[in-house]
Amino acid sequence: MNRAARVFRRLAPRTLRGRLSLVALTTAALLMTVLTVVFNAVMDQHLQHQADDELSNRAAAVATTVDTSGRRVRVLETANDRLLDTNVWIYAGTHLLEKPPSASDRSALTQAAVRLAAQSEHACTTAQAHGRSPVRLCSHRLRGRHTSATVVAALNLAPYRSSADTLLLASLMLDAVMLGCTYVLTRLSVGRALRPVRTMTDQATQWSATGSDERFGTEDHPVELARLGASLDQLLDRIGTVLRHEQQLTAELSHELRTPLTRIIMELDWWRTRPRTDAETRAAHEAIAEAAQSMRTICDTLLNEARESALNPSTPPGATDVVPVLDRLLENLQAPDAVKTSVETEAPVLEAGVAPALLERIVSPLLANAARYARSRVTVSAQRVSGAVRIEIVDDGPGVPEAFVADLFQPGRRADYGDGHDGAGLGLPLARRLARAVSGEVSYDPRHAPGAKFTVSLPAG
Repeated sequence: MNRAARVFRRLAPRTLRGRLSLVALTTAALLMTVLTVVFNAVMDQHLQHQADDELSNRAAAVATTVDTSGRRVRVLETANDRLLDTNVWIYAGTHLLEKPPSASDRSALTQAAVRLAAQSEHACTTAQAHGRSPVRLCSHRLRGRHTSATVVAALNLAPYRSSADTLLLASLMLDAVMLGCTYVLTRLSVGRALRPVRTMTDQATQWSATGSDERFGTEDHPVELARLGASLDQLLDRIGTVLRHEQQLTAELSHELRTPLTRIIMELDWWRTRPRTDAETRAAHEAIAEAAQSMRTICDTLLNEARESALNPSTPPGATDVVPVLDRLLENLQAPDAVKTSVETEAPVLEAGVAPALLERIVSPLLANAARYARSRVTVSAQRVSGAVRIEIVDDGPGVPEAFVADLFQPGRRADYGDGHDGAGLGLPLARRLARAVSGEVSYDPRHAPGAKFTVSLPAG
């Protein structure tokens, strides 16, 4: 059974057009077979009825020459007696009065005529003469006052069989022509019907490779093609989202890694220009290690965000409750013991339209900077404002120097490289970049004093 199934699958057409054409051809073949059988059966019955009618008419004509009015059956002689007697048997009861000159008493036709004469009603039968075509025999019963007679007429069925065979051959040839036309027309029709599908497939392949914004839409299309177009549009949208995400991730990685990588190259070039003391070598190693750690932090941040987006592509807006995320970030914040932290919010539940991991990546650099420079307190407040969620991070530190405000969000820039902190100047630019990726913003308020105030605006959930 498995072998037969494998053979069938190997022989089955590979294309949808071929399979539909094969199904149409098989269906048409079954239908035509049934119609051919029914047609030829009806024609056989019709030809047999014609033969029986012919025999009945001949028997009736011969019966006019048989006299049963007396006590004996008499056969009258007529002008056309020779034509009437051809293939005719006349019986008085079961006694043979006349028979065809060429028929013997023991022939199959004579025996069949005897059996018909023995019956009391009109009857017909078919006999097979030796080496000849089938012969049809029908009886005609005559009843007189004192006697009865039976006329049996015979008819060779060869012409009728020939007509039936001709009709069968003609019907088979017609079936073959019809099946061929059915197969050709089905392939042409299916190919024409599938042409828009092939065109849509080619367009979808081209658009997905180039990231095109063109779409099929559902207007001016049949229902099936409209549904296919809608499905392809959704697929293209998802592919476009993936391509944009990949491009964004690549751009962010290349942009953010450029500064620490440049720093590593500069330190190596400086170290190789002339012999260095052990202290200078250790300083170079520390600078390289710090830049490498910054690169690792950047990669972890961006790749984690990309991983979260890939694992949860259907996360609906508003799936993130801001307050628990802020509480968790403050609990894990490495702040000096003298610095106190708190979260202020106007509602116990405040939802933002971003993923939890992305919210952490945006807020974490701001909290780290606030804890680094604060003297005694870091305050985080969250509220809903005009369809957005606003998060403010405020510290009571020295604030941002006025001369550095313009470069605050530039990658790799720091206000004071000798302040003893190990920052690489990448946290704030990365936070703003991630916020803008979700239609948000990170800004600094230069009018706030004392200390520094950063505001994160994100879409509301």
